Amino acid sequence: MDPMQRGLFQQSIGLLEQQVWYKIPLSQERDHHLHQTAKTDLARFNKLASQGKHPHAETMSPSIQSPRLAARAIIIHNDRLLLVNAYPKHHLGLWCAPGGGVERGSSIPDNLIREVFEETGLTITVGELALINEFHDPKSGFHQVDLIFRCTLVKGQIDPDWKDIAGVVSKRKWASAAEMTRLVVKPSTLSDVAFAKAGANAALYDPLEVILN
Repeated sequence: MDPMQRGLFQQSIGLLEQQVWYKIPLSQERDHHLHQTAKTDLARFNKLASQGKHPHAETMSPSIQSPRLAARAIIIHNDRLLLVNAYPKHHLGLWCAPGGGVERGSSIPDNLIREVFEETGLTITVGELALINEFHDPKSGFHQVDLIFRCTLVKGQIDPDWKDIAGVVSKRKWASAAEMTRLVVKPSTLSDVAFAKAGANAALYDPLEVILN
């Protein structure tokens, strides 16, 4: 683990003291099993997304007990924050910051750079951790933790014809702080954190809440 990754990890742990993390034995057999299970879950997720359905957590394998870890990007351009649709076909009209699930074997910043490009076609650099958000579905047991970072736009512009390879993101929107008050956005603290002065405060922990579905 390089110094940057170690620092991000320590920040995350410090802000998630009450979070329950399940420890998985590090054996080759177990690792192979999790790898195969994750591939199966990804295939299920992509199939549901291609059908325009919400990828409910009950489709995920019960053998994976840990919360799903994802990274998202706060990207400000001309005093506007970049938002994308959270669910396929813009279910519930819900918006969120771009990003997605963290893949094993790749650093969190590298995962985020990849996810943002896949969803928007934009190239970014990843800065400081700004917000930790978590949500769950009590009925299915689904639980996700989002690490949200301040990022800088390096190259690219929003193209309405850009295709997300996962088939989930189809809408992209630059929104001002005032415009965000009229939108359904999660986490609810995203606007306040995004438009705060970078470095003014420590990363914020947004408490666990029930998922919108």
